[in-house]
Amino acid sequence: MKTTRYATSRQKACQQCSAAKARCDRKEKCCSRCIQRDLSCVYPHPTPISATKAKASETQIPNLSGLVSVPVPLQSFSRASGGPLPSPERDEVSTQGTRDPATPSIHPGPGDTTSLNGFSPATTGTITRTQWPDTQSVGPPPSAPALQPDIVEFSNLDLVCPIDAEEISNRWLNAYIPIPGQSVKNYPPTVSAFIYRLLKSYTGMAVHGRGFPPFIHGSQVMGLNPSPPLSTCLSIIRICDKPLRGSEHVTADILQREMSNLYDQRDAYDDLSLLSAFQAFLMYTMVLFFRLSQGSNPFLRQAMMNLQDLACVTARRGLVCLSEQQRTRPKWESWIIAEAKRRTLFTMYLFDSVLSSEDGLPTFLGTELKGLPASSSRTLWLAQTRRDWEAAYNMHLAEWDEGSLCIDELWPIPEEFGQPLIAKRRRRVDNWLEDLDEFGTMLYAVTSCTHGG
Repeated sequence: MKTTRYATSRQKACQQCSAAKARCDRKEKCCSRCIQRDLSCVYPHPTPISATKAKASETQIPNLSGLVSVPVPLQSFSRASGGPLPSPERDEVSTQGTRDPATPSIHPGPGDTTSLNGFSPATTGTITRTQWPDTQSVGPPPSAPALQPDIVEFSNLDLVCPIDAEEISNRWLNAYIPIPGQSVKNYPPTVSAFIYRLLKSYTGMAVHGRGFPPFIHGSQVMGLNPSPPLSTCLSIIRICDKPLRGSEHVTADILQREMSNLYDQRDAYDDLSLLSAFQAFLMYTMVLFFRLSQGSNPFLRQAMMNLQDLACVTARRGLVCLSEQQRTRPKWESWIIAEAKRRTLFTMYLFDSVLSSEDGLPTFLGTELKGLPASSSRTLWLAQTRRDWEAAYNMHLAEWDEGSLCIDELWPIPEEFGQPLIAKRRRRVDNWLEDLDEFGTMLYAVTSCTHGG
């Protein structure tokens, strides 16, 4: 049958004319150019346009949940495109209901951590990349890089302890047997109230499930392998949210048993678990005081002694990265542990001052912490990826070529300092203030209102 003008105008040249890039008159059996040159004239076989488009834009999903497979655009499965996930209502893909045993599971197998559109199984728990048969594989082409989460491995930490950790465990004795040379911290009433309300808010946000305090790093609880002492603590203290009247003592007994278990196992923990146990013990103690009104309970006094002993054991394992002392960039995991330890230690000292004030006891300046870096910048603490953190730390090294700001630079300026040293310290504090998170701002507010400078 004679083709229409529309189809003929779009018919491709024969293979010989096409290779020679010559004009072809497209005669049905043999074109004029091939007749003149005695060449074999062959035309390509056209592919129906509708069939080509359908094949390129659609693929078949295996039967899920006993439902009939349906066509789904390939773009829906592209992690790089950021396109939408298949809708359960529209595409009949659901993680609920009964699944045919012969159907591939929508949950990943062992070691399959790749997810759709960057969603992580740890956060969604619903849809991840399925292990489809080879003939029906979908996803980005081989040239498109897969988006893999950073693997945080808390091992082989290069930490050192630059202070005398034993003085931390004996801190509770200072109120009863003052050590010569110790300086009393005379907190103004407004500063004492400020510390009280801030620490109370830390327990409140954890109890109400609004997050975790700023001395706990996100990777400790949001990673693939959260540390049991801390994750257990953040779950247990939720029972303190609106407890029934008269049940406070029962709830307190539960927390006290967990605290005793943590303390008894302090020598068996690795670095990450030990830090988590220290943080969990501090959280339990603050919940007992701020949420369960156990301030008069003798257990709380013993708990503070055990807490300071636990802090001592944690500090012995290292509070500073060796690379920090050498003014080079440490490993991200090492820095996370060191920074979280220091922040937890500073929080414990502030909480100790609250309890001492409640008992009418003096509070002493933590001179044993002299030389420890103050809390880090917001950019470093909140970095979401290793690449972002390394870039931020490179900038930190360039800006702080003389070393990070130390906690004692926020204390009273020594009398022997002249104007050049005073001006230098104030410049360093000003630079530190430019990129602080809420925890650093709190530390500055407390020290500035207490010591001035």
